[in-house]
Amino acid sequence: MARGEYQFFYPFRVRYSEIDGQKIVFNSHYLTYFDTAITEFLRAHREDLADIEGEFEFHTVKNLVEYKAPIYFDEEIDVGVRISRIGSSSLTFSIEIHSKGLDDLRTSGEVVWVYTDQASRKTVPVPEIYHQIMAES
Repeated sequence: MARGEYQFFYPFRVRYSEIDGQKIVFNSHYLTYFDTAITEFLRAHREDLADIEGEFEFHTVKNLVEYKAPIYFDEEIDVGVRISRIGSSSLTFSIEIHSKGLDDLRTSGEVVWVYTDQASRKTVPVPEIYHQIMAES
């Protein structure tokens, strides 16, 4: 996708502890970037989400990372997040990493969450607020 298809971006600067012996970001750190950016995406809608925390929670059921081009130590990157799909009990986040301010896809991926009732451990419908967020993002 093009960078322009994302309205929300969270910036990072690659730290030394995130690189491997080849001086590129080690593969597991991409999921940290994804998770942090999703948290900040949801924090941007925190007022709307305050009423749905508690007995129901999301659980990650799928992570997908597609490495397009390396990301290097001390590089500034932007992680774009949007909700791309809402199922009956699941949310799919589409994620892209670009160099700061550029439309140069470095990594893409998705994260799927399932909404569950914590007492019964059964899936429950995704709250309507996420449909509103999806329409805005």
